Amino acid sequence: MKKQSQGGLVYSTDQGRMCPDCRQAMESCRCGQSQPRAGDGVVRVSRETKGRKGKGVTLVTGIPLADKELKALAKVLKARCGTGGTVKDGVVEIQGDQRDILVPLLEQKGWLVKRAGG
Repeated sequence: MKKQSQGGLVYSTDQGRMCPDCRQAMESCRCGQSQPRAGDGVVRVSRETKGRKGKGVTLVTGIPLADKELKALAKVLKARCGTGGTVKDGVVEIQGDQRDILVPLLEQKGWLVKRAGG
């Protein structure tokens, strides 16, 4: 309702589709682009079983990439480990205990990597 009361322009004949949030043309819209996550510069690799009925997953946190690049990296990591996984809130989850595989792989990318937890 709020956007309609402010005149939510959706389409313009001279610019095409318009972003309803910033009211710019979709080609020049910056609303949907996410920024890399700021952290302390350390990529942490840990193992967790909490809330997964005893099944362990490997968590990779602190990767300084935007959402699209993070999903692409997660795809490479999952393929290298030969398992499934997902990206949730900037954290890459890989099924199983894959810390021994992931730490050298992430160090090759040039990041400072630490094993966190047990």
